[in-house]
Amino acid sequence: DLLHMNIVEAADATATLTMPFLYEFAQGAGLMHGGALISLADTAVVMAIKSVLTADTHFATIAAQAKFLYPVKNGTVTAKADAEFIDDRIINGSATVFNDSGKPVLEFHSTFKIATHRQIKKM
Repeated sequence: DLLHMNIVEAADATATLTMPFLYEFAQGAGLMHGGALISLADTAVVMAIKSVLTADTHFATIAAQAKFLYPVKNGTVTAKADAEFIDDRIINGSATVFNDSGKPVLEFHSTFKIATHRQIKKM
């Protein structure tokens, strides 16, 4: 809610999410903050994963990498993500974030691990 993300669709290990450019999301030079773009990409991958797991499955990011391709100055960004199950506990995810013109602005890759217990233990 804080980042105004919208889930357009999430099914069959894929997802599409959107997020508007807002002044609050800009860094000092007036460009969309990289952390906001990464949050959108990461959430899109999570929605792709959740689209095929049961609701009581818990998982967490164990690795993530982002490559910034083009600055975002306005409009709405769209993340298209997919998830690939490597084995029964490891999931690789990827997302590309596009600007309003359809130009890729971010490439994101991540790895998730499914918890062995239903609840992730508090430390």
